[in-house]
Amino acid sequence: MAEILHASENTFDSILKDNKLVLVDFWATWCGPCRMVAPIMEQLAQHYEGKVRIAKVDVDENPGLASKFGIMSIPTVILFQDGQSVLKDVGARSFENYCEMIDAKL
Repeated sequence: MAEILHASENTFDSILKDNKLVLVDFWATWCGPCRMVAPIMEQLAQHYEGKVRIAKVDVDENPGLASKFGIMSIPTVILFQDGQSVLKDVGARSFENYCEMIDAKL
């Protein structure tokens, strides 16, 4: 089973540096739509294993990262390529929608 990385303010930069493409899910435990997206992130991790890393950032535990990337609503998913934010989507989306984001940069 593919691993989802749980990023923190201490590990975030190294995750981006160590992986060409990283899809990051900014979420919180109390967020209903975030709980709907969680199994989709698991699917994406399996589907893109070896091509794209999937990471999650709990915005309550990492407010500095939420602020740095302008997270105003959750879930927010940002695709990073070579350490730079290249695509951003706010709100719960389908597996197919996230695949389109990723496929656009593969």
